[in-house]
Amino acid sequence: MMRKCGPWRAPLLLHLVLSAAAAAAASPVVPALFILGDSSVNCGDNTFLRFLFRDGGDDPSYSHSCLRPHAHLVPDLLAEKMGLPKIPPFYAGNGTIQGLLSGLNFGSSKATILNTPPANINGTTTTTTSSSIFGFQALNQQLRQAIETFQMLQLQLGLQNARRFIQSSVFYLSLGKDDYINLFFPNHRHHSSSAAAAFARILVNQITQAIKDLYNANARKIICVGIGPLGCAPRSLWEAYDSTTKISGGNYCVKEMNEVILEYNAILSQHLYNLSLELSDAQIIFCDVYQGMMEIITRHALHGFSNVNKACCGFGPYGGMVGCLSKAMSCDAPSAHVWWDFYEPTDAVNSLLADWAWTGQPFDICQPMSIGDVCSPNNRVKDEQGLF
Repeated sequence: MMRKCGPWRAPLLLHLVLSAAAAAAASPVVPALFILGDSSVNCGDNTFLRFLFRDGGDDPSYSHSCLRPHAHLVPDLLAEKMGLPKIPPFYAGNGTIQGLLSGLNFGSSKATILNTPPANINGTTTTTTSSSIFGFQALNQQLRQAIETFQMLQLQLGLQNARRFIQSSVFYLSLGKDDYINLFFPNHRHHSSSAAAAFARILVNQITQAIKDLYNANARKIICVGIGPLGCAPRSLWEAYDSTTKISGGNYCVKEMNEVILEYNAILSQHLYNLSLELSDAQIIFCDVYQGMMEIITRHALHGFSNVNKACCGFGPYGGMVGCLSKAMSCDAPSAHVWWDFYEPTDAVNSLLADWAWTGQPFDICQPMSIGDVCSPNNRVKDEQGLF
């Protein structure tokens, strides 16, 4: 059982935390990055049973994104820009303060906003308990892990120093894709436009509450990412292949699916704006990866891509019929493809999105400021005692 530090040790421990973080990376601009999300932030190595499935194998949480050579996801690239090392997954921690120096990735492949377990490969749904064990950690479960982490920081650093550490750290949330893939799109032809809006509001309300919970736990720099154009993904194109579903944009996208995602992103953006007015001492950023990816898809040649609709790793029309089962299935030139597998973009796309999110140039996909501005040493939030 951990003991609370004496008053003279807490400042020393905070100094050691910040010093060690600085030693581990080149002049980090923030002390830590905490990540919550789905396969857009974690490719499947954050599960209690992961050590039993070192190479993926039959691990149901394993994502085909892990099969790419290096798997640079957007938060990995942002951590590098922040001067931080790659953020370790939550279950890789050893329960010590040293494991929290740069932050933690609570993300889980196939995670949803709603507390609903995903369907397994046979189409049946697992129980919430077994889903948690195998790594399908919904937003609420990830949030609970984050709060437990904050409590550990308080025990080790003391309340005031832990608060300052958390306030100056960055929190990155990226979820929602799997809610639509698993719960909405399988029957989307039977949903009315009002049902789509209602579903979006349910998801957004959950995200908004999670941000409030993080705020109440002293988080002040919060980045919330929208959903990308799922209607342009290889799996969606394959499902629409030889059907009555409308495919637009030179056979690049399923229009009706993208319209649903656009509505969700618009509702999320408005709610985050309203929340930023309510929580005026917090910096709440919305990053519109949909617009960023559509820029890449519609002007792909300008950005160095030659294939916008076929998965680099997959089989069948658009590479969307059979998923990426091994590295041997992958294409020879991943950087020429927009999509890696069913729904995940390639590292080349992630690199552009991370650059645009960080600098705001040439496309300001994050509002009301870029992530680089959020992390700027000149952009410091206030705590109860003033600037720090």
